[in-house]
Amino acid sequence: MVCEKCVPKLNKLVTSKKNRSGEKVVKENKFLSQKDKFKPNNRDDFKKCRICKKTTHQLGAHYCQECSYQKCICAMCGKKLGNVTFQRQSAT
Repeated sequence: MVCEKCVPKLNKLVTSKKNRSGEKVVKENKFLSQKDKFKPNNRDDFKKCRICKKTTHQLGAHYCQECSYQKCICAMCGKKLGNVTFQRQSAT
């Protein structure tokens, strides 16, 4: 769960770059273009959750997906998104 203020921070794409015409870039150095792609094996970019100490699922997030859902907070900034007092939530 991410608030509207933190949505622009989600800038990494899994897909390769696209041309302005919508086609894939041709005759491109693939070694240089891999820097912009998301690398799931790089564990240095992922932080630990501040509540449960698990590894987060998003780059730059301070809280994991389960804790941000249960507490109804933004995963990146920790801002309260709603009221969960009368909701029955489970992480399973």
